Amino acid sequence: MLFKKCLATVFAAGLALAGATLTDEAAAKELSFGTLAPKKSAWGKVFKKWAKAVDKKTSGAVTLNWYYNGPQGDEKAMVNKMRAGQLDGAAVTSVGLSSIHKPILALQMPGLFTDWESLDKAREQMLPDFQAAFNNEGFQLLGTGDVGLARTMSKGKPIKTPDDLKSMKVYAWSDDPVAPVIASVVGYTPVQSSVPELLPKLSSGAINVATVPALPAVALQWASHLDHVNEDVAGVGVGGLVVSKKTLDALSADELEVVKATGKKAGKLLTKKIRKEDKKSFDLLSKKMTVVSLSDAERKKWAEVFKQVRKQLGQGTFSGELVRKLEGLAGK
Repeated sequence: MLFKKCLATVFAAGLALAGATLTDEAAAKELSFGTLAPKKSAWGKVFKKWAKAVDKKTSGAVTLNWYYNGPQGDEKAMVNKMRAGQLDGAAVTSVGLSSIHKPILALQMPGLFTDWESLDKAREQMLPDFQAAFNNEGFQLLGTGDVGLARTMSKGKPIKTPDDLKSMKVYAWSDDPVAPVIASVVGYTPVQSSVPELLPKLSSGAINVATVPALPAVALQWASHLDHVNEDVAGVGVGGLVVSKKTLDALSADELEVVKATGKKAGKLLTKKIRKEDKKSFDLLSKKMTVVSLSDAERKKWAEVFKQVRKQLGQGTFSGELVRKLEGLAGK
């Protein structure tokens, strides 16, 4: 389950952070970051502005070198490279985040959070725990972000009830522990795929159903191979900016402050930008695809399945306590 505007003026103003400009006495430190996002995507534009801000605030003492479109591998590979010291940081979705601390993936449990307001409330309460867990694993979560509101998209027929999935070829992110549970509860065999593999599999017809946010569906051309989109939101796609603690420990105090402060600012601006762009992308898809509206009876069937999925996830994938706490925060 993945990761998605006139930002220049806002970003330039937002990054007028306090702090002394750094000198160039020390050798320049180049930090390498990976992302699956295209360079010209909403994410790529923010990362480019962040890199410029770091370069300016440190007078070139620290530079951020971004690898776009996944040349460093999928999100699991990027996390492994950070652990091995081959990559300094990455912008990842919750699947990448969960390879560091699995419980953060619980924010994306199906039917749990279906709007940004409820997600923000829960994430604010959970963030200190998540940050402490990342620190224990040798990482720092510089900023949280979003990928979009996930909706089911399909080709050839609408998906109105869980049973409709049984005759379809349903996408499941290879590293996502939630998707197999959904498949088991509903009764179908998912087609596992990494993000880079999804487009060719959609093109060939190996996959014809994907529950993903509108923004990456447009940015990564997935939607061009699908013709139906559900109006109802199945869940949220979240992400974050992660950096190796070893990398941050190698920076001077002033350099560290710049990277952390601008990274946090970039995360906040990215959240605002992505939410706006995700809505615009859904509006665009609504004009090109058949919009599927569910009846109350159909929504009830999905709610029953999602509740059963969350119950099973709380019996091993996540702690029952965490699932119940998030359900309480979501009002479920």
